[in-house]
Amino acid sequence: MQIHPGNALTVDVEDWFHICGLAQEPKVNSTEWHVRSNVVKLLSLLAEHNVRATFFVLGCVAEALPGLVPQIASAGHEIASHGYSHRMVTDLDPQGFRDELRHTRDILECQSGQKIVGFRAPQWSLTAATFWAFEILKEEGYWYDSSLTPLPFVGNPKGPRMPYKINMTCGALWEIPPMVTPSLFGNLPTGGGWGLRVFPQRIIHKTIRELNRAGSQAVIFLHPRELDPTGPRLRLTLLKKFATYGPRTDVSRRLDNLLRRFHFGTLRDMVEQWESA
Repeated sequence: MQIHPGNALTVDVEDWFHICGLAQEPKVNSTEWHVRSNVVKLLSLLAEHNVRATFFVLGCVAEALPGLVPQIASAGHEIASHGYSHRMVTDLDPQGFRDELRHTRDILECQSGQKIVGFRAPQWSLTAATFWAFEILKEEGYWYDSSLTPLPFVGNPKGPRMPYKINMTCGALWEIPPMVTPSLFGNLPTGGGWGLRVFPQRIIHKTIRELNRAGSQAVIFLHPRELDPTGPRLRLTLLKKFATYGPRTDVSRRLDNLLRRFHFGTLRDMVEQWESA
């Protein structure tokens, strides 16, 4: 396994039907879940390249598939929290958010044997209006968050592109945004999701190199369903469908190319390196 984290590869462990903002949560039989088989594909690819990654796991997925987190952790990867229910933080009150954090942490720590120190909100749903959530994260012992994205609609397009500390009365928390690419049209979502599958690879690689030359790390994110291009999809409005799925293409080949060209590690490794500097 790599020792120097270099950049960071992160995975939001949720299934194909975990979509925020739906009027009604879809009812899906456990036999229709695809997340386990897709995570197995990803673990195999990471093992081939000796790369460790950070897996932000939904508590409800870990609870329903109790063998999944131990399988990820035993391969040397970091387990972090993606919340329990895949509800956006803006749909929770402070106590509801704290309850989800604690419940998910208990599940993940029991299954992985790791201390859970990282969090990512579903659909990047931490904002300036939910500053209380950062305080709760710090109070609950988290080291870092990766929920603020410098993009329009789902974040703050003028927000920082580089990792930074959020200072609070209860202490400081690292905020680690996903990679974006500046352009004349604003920041482009090249660091993950459909953007990682759509934008030319030369742009994605150039952005990583520029960040590394500036002394910063690129944070890439993906979902297990992106390794399953023929898998099931929910019926959504055209705009919601595009924002959620983009083209139905497989990220595997592009990911393999990235893993061959650049060094990747976990967010926890990254934060530990910053704190010891």
